[in-house]
Amino acid sequence: MKILVIDRDTLTTQLISSRLQMFGHDVVVEAVKNNALERLAAESYDTIFIDPAPLSNARPVILGIRRSVRSYPYIVLMSQSMEREEAIKSGANDLLLKPIDASGIEKMIQNADRLTSLIRRVGDESEDFPSAGGVIAKSAFNQLFLSCLDRADRYGERSFLVFIGVKNYDEILNMDGPYAAQTISARLSQTLVRLRRQSDIIAQTGKSEYVLMLQRPQYETEPLEAASRFAEALTKNDDLGMAGSSRVELFVSLIDLPIGMQHAYHAIHPGSGAGAAASAF
Repeated sequence: MKILVIDRDTLTTQLISSRLQMFGHDVVVEAVKNNALERLAAESYDTIFIDPAPLSNARPVILGIRRSVRSYPYIVLMSQSMEREEAIKSGANDLLLKPIDASGIEKMIQNADRLTSLIRRVGDESEDFPSAGGVIAKSAFNQLFLSCLDRADRYGERSFLVFIGVKNYDEILNMDGPYAAQTISARLSQTLVRLRRQSDIIAQTGKSEYVLMLQRPQYETEPLEAASRFAEALTKNDDLGMAGSSRVELFVSLIDLPIGMQHAYHAIHPGSGAGAAASAF
């Protein structure tokens, strides 16, 4: 990834640069904010680390960055005292507290990479999946997805995406053929439409992948509960257990917008009554 670090604190910039360069990232450091804005107008960056000090309000700085670029860079706000929700309301994707923890830098980059990859994948117009049976098209979902990022930038709103798909789709395709692979994907689509709540939005984002969008959850644990509910229901579903001679493996993944963090991941074997889950909420 190409990363811009904007900070006058040389100890901070040296720590971030050395840590990220160790993992092969291209890091540019700029101490002066106005110079950084000029760079952003001329060059493209995937991720930006910025300390707005001495300004007490980070919102104008973040707005200046967003207006200087055409793409959507992942912005990490650095501060000694700010809360995460305050950072998100200012238009940043996440907050990194000072003094900097090296492990925190790695987590930020993982989240940044996850979100920027998702933006590219969902926005890829080379392959669309049309609306059918209560599932909206990928292109239509992309507009909703971009709207979620915009509302996060403007109002600090957080949204959640529950991705559900056939983990071993390519294996089924190779072992049992296109018909078996397409059939299990269609069955999964029908199952998700049946399991969803009336207000839930479901889209197809891949040949074997679907996504449920949760906007403005009413309480903090609602997204995690939704992912667990789908995982549990799919684990018990015998209709999805086999595709030809291959046993089907599904996954349920919960992603937070605009942070890009994966809060939960469930590996599911339908019909087996068992599944593995990892949570980070």
